[in-house]
Amino acid sequence: METSLKLDGKRKITVPTNPPSRYPKLQSTQEILNKLKTKAKPDNLPGMARYGIKTENRLGVQIPELRQLAKETGKNHQLALELWQTGIAETRILATMIDEPEKVTEQQMENWVKDIDSWDIDDQTTMNLFEKTPLAWKKITDWSQRPEEFVKRTSYSLLACLAWHNKTAPDQQFTQLFPVIASGATDERKSIQKAISWALRAIGKRNPQLNQQAIQLAQEIRQTNTKPTRWIANDVTRELQSQPVQNRLQKQQKTQKKKGKK
Repeated sequence: METSLKLDGKRKITVPTNPPSRYPKLQSTQEILNKLKTKAKPDNLPGMARYGIKTENRLGVQIPELRQLAKETGKNHQLALELWQTGIAETRILATMIDEPEKVTEQQMENWVKDIDSWDIDDQTTMNLFEKTPLAWKKITDWSQRPEEFVKRTSYSLLACLAWHNKTAPDQQFTQLFPVIASGATDERKSIQKAISWALRAIGKRNPQLNQQAIQLAQEIRQTNTKPTRWIANDVTRELQSQPVQNRLQKQQKTQKKKGKK
């Protein structure tokens, strides 16, 4: 089917009513695996390992290339489930990019979070998928009480992503999770400490009120006086009290006051 369009009331052009996709759809797990193998870069793995990324069952494909593949594939819940089952890091990250949040069940979230074994897969899973599901807030509390390293870490990376991306959540939704943050701050595992710091810093950059509350919580955490709590408190206060952050928050506050006067 074609449609004729007038330009400037004179010229005509003909365009397809349903233009073909720019990318040929990848419809099967095997097609995707074959394409990923052509993009594999084993030379990238040592560099990834230096950043604490687990390199077993990994091809060395970069995130921008996975995002390109996600465009070629399109949203597909069933294919996402199949890709995750392969156990390859890149197919799991791709699965988080193409899955449909409204179709994700609690059981799927529980199954996937237990499979996470590297911080980058954790971050991509929470950022691309988990934060967009209706169960996101509930899972923060649930997973914070679990002993498995990456299950617990996902609790805090999920909170960080919501603080970063969810612009409409009220302040109380974050402050009521402060006990969850404080309870995890004594964990000796560095990956969890970093996720807790990320979450508290993201909360403290939302607005001036949460900034002060997050700094206060960091100071309370420091009083526990353990190596993890000292590191988290220092990391959080250093950024939240920094001039760039304070300048941005002051500008935000002035903008809101101007809007309120109109």
